[in-house]
Amino acid sequence: MLSAAQKSQLDELGYVVLENYLDASRLRELNERIDELFAREGERAGSEFKQEPGAKRLANLVDKGVPFERAIAMPEILDGTGTVIRERFKLSSLNVRETEPHSEDAQPLHADMGAIPDDLGYWVSNTVWMLDEFTRDNGAIRAVPGTHKLGKLPQDVLSDPRAPHPEEALITGPAGTVVIMNAHCWHGGTANRTSKPRRAMHSFYCRWDKPQQQWQKQLLRPETQARLSPALRELLALDDPENDRVTSSNTVRSGFLK
Repeated sequence: MLSAAQKSQLDELGYVVLENYLDASRLRELNERIDELFAREGERAGSEFKQEPGAKRLANLVDKGVPFERAIAMPEILDGTGTVIRERFKLSSLNVRETEPHSEDAQPLHADMGAIPDDLGYWVSNTVWMLDEFTRDNGAIRAVPGTHKLGKLPQDVLSDPRAPHPEEALITGPAGTVVIMNAHCWHGGTANRTSKPRRAMHSFYCRWDKPQQQWQKQLLRPETQARLSPALRELLALDDPENDRVTSSNTVRSGFLK
């Protein structure tokens, strides 16, 4: 589980960095499976969610291998997510985003899903898995510490959310590092100015009463659903009629998510 100091940092800054969280074998397992999926899916890669210029994507990863099933339920990840959301939560989506070399299009500062805390508090949490080293030059995350507490979106406050923010911090780390974020905190991916791609996986969680970004029950094949443990079924909200109602009745592709 996370330490008291790590939870305090997550509360205060809006993120906490778990350096070298993945050992070499787990990191290699994920990257090899992702390589296989990019090769297999080709131009279709990411189409279950979205595709974008300057980056390669994969989506619906819970349906594409046991390593991904393990990742979404690792104890420290769930502990950090619970620290942010505090209420019962579920997986909203599991994606990969790989910024291509010499990609100069950085993301604007944003809160994921355009989310603003409501009467129950925070309701989105994102986990960024550094599957390559994140450096100052290859598309690392910039975040503005403490902005999750403002209850405002950057596009409503800043004249140019793409411009550098005077209080922003750059989050870097070696491959295998994981960042747990309060996704209300203003953040964005920076440009990859190097000659190599930069790969990350994003496990995104939301509160029980909010729509999933990707409707897991509709995306997961029957054979995948059949083998999942009761705990994973609950985390994916596969047997929750209320989730079916709120997710099916909302547009879940809106808002930025890396």
